[in-house]
Amino acid sequence: MLRDQTGIICLMAIFAEISMKIFTRYFISLSFKGTSYHGWQLQPGSLTVQKMLNDAISTILGEKISVTGAGRTDAGVHASFFCAHFDSLLPDLDKRKNLIFRLNRYLPPDISVTGIRKVRPDANARFSAISRTYMYRISRAKDPFGTETGWYVHGDLDIDAMNKAAAILMKHNDFTSFCRLHSDNRTNNCTVFSAGWKQEGNNLVFTIRADRFLRNMVRAIVGTMIDTGRGRITAEDFETILLARNRSSAGMSAPAKGLFLTDIEYPQEIFE
Repeated sequence: MLRDQTGIICLMAIFAEISMKIFTRYFISLSFKGTSYHGWQLQPGSLTVQKMLNDAISTILGEKISVTGAGRTDAGVHASFFCAHFDSLLPDLDKRKNLIFRLNRYLPPDISVTGIRKVRPDANARFSAISRTYMYRISRAKDPFGTETGWYVHGDLDIDAMNKAAAILMKHNDFTSFCRLHSDNRTNNCTVFSAGWKQEGNNLVFTIRADRFLRNMVRAIVGTMIDTGRGRITAEDFETILLARNRSSAGMSAPAKGLFLTDIEYPQEIFE
């Protein structure tokens, strides 16, 4: 009986000690080339960006760290800007000048930490975001140095027709036609703030900004817009596809390698 009471007292002391620990929340910004990874999110037996970042921060800080990302990027998708949050017992990580250097020295060459900022305890890298911006790059000439970061599309493309289709995206909210089948979304509604194509040298670049994105959404939109650019469908047909709310009505998904997450916007009040 006495032994049981002693055990209970020890457990109560441990819980009390844990409850007294004060964690500080941080946002960590990074960029990565997604070619070698099975996306951002942890997957058993697979190499992911989240796993690499967890290992790096935990090793450098000497405490178990689990980061929460701003979203899930698919295998092969890149990010010139990505954000995640984590909690640490150390209250001054944002002031450690050599921390970013040490993390980058530990991480592989295709992942780079760019900043660490202290945020409010309730700030969330995913749910606090106001908007996200994606870019898709299409190469109009064969480029040996861009085979992993762009989609080479041969033949003529009508950019004006593709921009007419892009403008339609801002008129609607339900993007079921451009969502991966059997996704676990509560809603397929998104608000697109801007979308358009422009020529940059030998590349065609599609940029789209919205409050949220569905899985495979940008790649499905780009693949269908290629049909518009090739004259297979009109901008009116593109709108009909969108309104059908049926993934089978849309075109193929563009390859992952041309897609980049380029920006995530947060309200300033979450930063300390």
